[in-house]
Amino acid sequence: MDLLSDKGNRYSKLTEENITGLNKEDNPEEEMANTESTIETIKELGGITPPVEVKSDIHTMTIIGQIEGHMVLPQKNKTTKYEHIIPQLVAIEENPNIKGLLIILNTVGGDIEAGLAISEMISSMKTPTVSLVLGGGHSIGVPIAVATDYSFIASTASMTIHPIRLNGLVIGVPQTYEYLDKMQDRIIKFVSTHSQISEEKFRELMFRTGELVRDVGTVLIGKEAVEFGIVNEVGGLEAALAKIRSLARSSYGVK
Repeated sequence: MDLLSDKGNRYSKLTEENITGLNKEDNPEEEMANTESTIETIKELGGITPPVEVKSDIHTMTIIGQIEGHMVLPQKNKTTKYEHIIPQLVAIEENPNIKGLLIILNTVGGDIEAGLAISEMISSMKTPTVSLVLGGGHSIGVPIAVATDYSFIASTASMTIHPIRLNGLVIGVPQTYEYLDKMQDRIIKFVSTHSQISEEKFRELMFRTGELVRDVGTVLIGKEAVEFGIVNEVGGLEAALAKIRSLARSSYGVK
């Protein structure tokens, strides 16, 4: 009887400590921060169990929706803000603990100069970079995809290559068309420099007629982007991670 009573007392004490959190070694401020972080994760990801934080020397960056540049897009649009991406790229390049950058794209395109700025930043990094196109890497997403050291595209993903467009008021003078030509030349030269496609072939795909109902251009799906020399390889996450590991080993001797 005394043994049962002793067990009951110990169980009651343990339950009380679990419920009230009476642990003298606990840090209330740290617990509050962890709770707030968990709640925020649940709100953002819509899951009951937040993902476990895993330390890795490979950083993952996502470029999704529409690339937002100098103009703020409506709140209903899913956007990637270039003023958020550029500081992250600088921080990644400066961080000695990061040995590789995996960029995952599913974008419809967006602001041309913002997209080119991101592309130039990625192409000038010393940190090994790999891109993976999932869903779509359209329009200005093409230069971003080819800016990395190596690029992958999912077998069902697509890329739309078309001439650039201008929104808002357009003045119908020769200077406007000269400006458009210069902008297109910047994109064509960047893509041809960072991939295996020639300027002439990429320009031909950009101005091809008869494929898009309401537009001029070309849609490439999966292996077609590889066959034209824009993307290096058809593959998914496993292949992309294996490649970034390989590049990291070559650059830093990482296992």
